[in-house]
Amino acid sequence: MPRFRRVPRTAAALASALVILATAAACGSDDKDSGSSNAGSKADASGKSAFPVTIAHKYGSTTIKSEPKRIVTVGLTDQDSVLALGKVPVGTTEWLGGYKGAIGPWASDKLGGGKAPTVLKDTGTGPQVEKIAALKPDLILSVYGGLTKEQYESLSKFAPVVAQPKQYNDFGVPWQEQTKTIGKALGEPQEAAAAVEKTEESIAAAVKEHPEFKGKSALMATPYEGIFVFGSQDPRSRLLTDLGFSLPGDLDKVIGDQFGANISKERTDLLDQDAIVWIVGDVTKDSDKLHKDASYKDLKVVAEGREVYVEETGDYGSATSFGTVLSLPYVVQRLVPQLATAVDGESATKVEQPAS
Repeated sequence: MPRFRRVPRTAAALASALVILATAAACGSDDKDSGSSNAGSKADASGKSAFPVTIAHKYGSTTIKSEPKRIVTVGLTDQDSVLALGKVPVGTTEWLGGYKGAIGPWASDKLGGGKAPTVLKDTGTGPQVEKIAALKPDLILSVYGGLTKEQYESLSKFAPVVAQPKQYNDFGVPWQEQTKTIGKALGEPQEAAAAVEKTEESIAAAVKEHPEFKGKSALMATPYEGIFVFGSQDPRSRLLTDLGFSLPGDLDKVIGDQFGANISKERTDLLDQDAIVWIVGDVTKDSDKLHKDASYKDLKVVAEGREVYVEETGDYGSATSFGTVLSLPYVVQRLVPQLATAVDGESATKVEQPAS
């Protein structure tokens, strides 16, 4: 299974785990209560308390009574937003890269020399409830996530949980919304807005430098079990549109209400855009395999050299899939030159891999 996939999680493991969680959950509750004495200690610029704060999400709303001290991120990229706001989670969920603390190199300086978070594995069976409870969290974040209602209710037994927003597909929240939601939960709304603005400025600078992107079409895909394309609510696709590209008009109609899906051989026309960005395991092997695929190799996007390859096993690939307030500037520095070469109208120019 490729690293970009988010496996639908079942509630069975959570239900059984809760039977043995009474002690750990009680400890978590005690820790949460002891922190409540600090309610209202966090104030905004006007001097008004940032807490309590209530955040709406897919399963209703969650009220956070006081400033969180022990944050666990179940959302696969939520740690970056927490770090961008000057806080370090006590627990993170591993998704890509195998990094210490599940903190990528684009965000590692935010640790400030402090202790790396405890890493929870994303096994595909659901959050590791026992390990989460043992960390005694006073806030659990799953904004960029796909919690089921059962999982949300189970985790809520021992800490407030902020689940994914209801107005987006699971794993479909925009990075700006992710950052601002987490900023609100941590009592740092102004800091979150400032972090978003800083990253948007880096993207806007690339747009200004490359006006040729406007009016061009692009798509991100990966050769997994055939061809898997990313929809409009995936962070990878959102980066393309933020840079000025348009997505295929019927993309979401083809893949349905998901962040992405495999397409049939009959719909490889979706790939024939002004630029296509492939997320691959190995550039040489996967490009060779694609160029032997009868449904793909004769498309104009191939003949005219408009392919971009991002190797998912490296930092660049991980940062691209993360698509967060901290990873996007890192990605823009590497992806934009590749896209510029892909759409320059010169089929002889080769799209090179970033130096690092």
